[in-house]
Amino acid sequence: MSAAWIPVFHHFENGNIFTGSCRNFRYKITPNVVMATPKEVDHAASSIKAEYWHGPLSYEYSSIEGEKEFPMSQEGRAEMLSWLEENL
Repeated sequence: MSAAWIPVFHHFENGNIFTGSCRNFRYKITPNVVMATPKEVDHAASSIKAEYWHGPLSYEYSSIEGEKEFPMSQEGRAEMLSWLEENL
């Protein structure tokens, strides 16, 4: 079972930001969505950025300890979850 939790891929594909925590570990995930057409995402040009920090404070009041960009894909989402869990 995963310690960190992130939403399904479709959440990021729609441009939604997500923040989460696991004990003292905090993370923020921000998609960079590039549209191929008004209704279709250009997955090759899009990405998902994950950032993490430790402590009780919110993103705005914390020092970011690590950040990484991942492809906008199911595989990129899985890689991002693994990366976050490695840094717990």
